[in-house]
Amino acid sequence: MSSADDLVVTHDERAHRWEGRLEGRVVALADYVPRDGAVAMVHTEVDPAHEHQGLATKVVDAALLDARARGLRVVPACSFVRLHLRRHAEEYADLL
Repeated sequence: MSSADDLVVTHDERAHRWEGRLEGRVVALADYVPRDGAVAMVHTEVDPAHEHQGLATKVVDAALLDARARGLRVVPACSFVRLHLRRHAEEYADLL
């Protein structure tokens, strides 16, 4: 059985989302809306069969690091992303 350590996160720029895959299957995602110099992160989702494994956190962390690498600000429109940013305020303050 796969675990969070096996999660592979990729950025699907055409679909405006980051996807977390286990064994090639999308099991978690973070949707965004592109804005001028920013991404509004609007929705996160985890397949119900994989809930409570930390997958949303891994996808959001990867998304935030990718946004930083691209020089983008993050608008936390999703409640999960807002909470994550609040919990890790110092780590991600530069993105807001």
